[in-house]
Amino acid sequence: MSEAFEKIKRAEEKLLCRTYSRYPVAITRGAGSRLWDVDGKEYVDLLAGIAVEGLGHCNPELCEVLEIQARKLWNISNLFYQEEQLDLAKILLSTSHHDKAFFCNSGAEANEACIKLARRYMRKIKKVDAYEIITMSGCFHGRTLGTLAATGRKSLQDGFEPLPEGFAQVEAGNIGALEKAISSRTAAVMLEAVQGEGGVVPLPADYLRSVEQLCRERGILLICDEVQCGMCRTGRFWAYEHAGIKPDAISIAKSLANGIPMGAMLATDEMSRGFEAGSHATTFGGGALASAVARKVIEIMLRDRLWERAEINGGELIARLEDLRGEMPDKIRDVRGQGLMIGVELVSGAPEVWKELLNRGFICSLSHNVTLRLLPALTIAREDLDSFAKTLKSILKGG
Repeated sequence: MSEAFEKIKRAEEKLLCRTYSRYPVAITRGAGSRLWDVDGKEYVDLLAGIAVEGLGHCNPELCEVLEIQARKLWNISNLFYQEEQLDLAKILLSTSHHDKAFFCNSGAEANEACIKLARRYMRKIKKVDAYEIITMSGCFHGRTLGTLAATGRKSLQDGFEPLPEGFAQVEAGNIGALEKAISSRTAAVMLEAVQGEGGVVPLPADYLRSVEQLCRERGILLICDEVQCGMCRTGRFWAYEHAGIKPDAISIAKSLANGIPMGAMLATDEMSRGFEAGSHATTFGGGALASAVARKVIEIMLRDRLWERAEINGGELIARLEDLRGEMPDKIRDVRGQGLMIGVELVSGAPEVWKELLNRGFICSLSHNVTLRLLPALTIAREDLDSFAKTLKSILKGG
């Protein structure tokens, strides 16, 4: 490692809490799907801030909006009416069947809003004491105490107990287990149509439709966590659209403002009745600066039909990786995903492969030490995806 990198590393160890195992890279700038480190080395970014920079780094159109808004209004809290927030809500709601928006700052906060609204709707509107949220094995919904309880992973919960009550988990894909778990205490089922942190695992469309039908039959709510899989990433604007279902609420974040912290919950008119003035709030959520940028993000996604680009380019990459799996079944166990949300599960040696990809200038993440996870910008060039596939093949062949 260079002295410039070591200097940054030493400062980080001295100044910051140890909550991340950092990649051995210090990034100084980005443009599109390219990143450069402190030593000037160039990388193809196949992670995009973990599905955050959907339009690439330092998108010129977003920079222009940001600069204009920065000289107009940043944030005034939610005590005032704000046109920027309303403009965002209008275009965001146009992408789904939902009627009302709530803006916050992160995916965990968006999921907290969904959980709180579900409980309050059941108690205040339906007049039943139903509060339990059922989630799926392999899920990830955040790291607040509430969303950590919803996630249900012992490794992430270690040392933070006791966690809030009112959460249960069932085996993903097992409709019988879900049917058995639903009781008079159940307020909602919350799931990801494609589980991201779980290793890029799409839940079958037939299963999702069965979950929705069961929720309707039992009079409980359906919540879809679209934080990672939403915003055009899977080849539809929202991942739940692949199954043709209509959840009562969805949570959004990551790509919403292309790197400026922002989250949102969209809910139907009926479910939104659970909130009233003072029942939930946020100081920074939906601030003018973030809202103006987010509105432009959605405008570009709709204008350029980026879900179609993700479906085409992602589909071609998945096909290439499937061919590679056919050539090397002893190296690649599985290729999963939809659109530009792709997981390549290796038979063995995944950490070493990930490290060699990084050495050769390709940034992706590693899930559970076995799966290479790809979440590139929706605007990434096809040539970059081709180059990744060729490089992965070379590494797996020992070249």
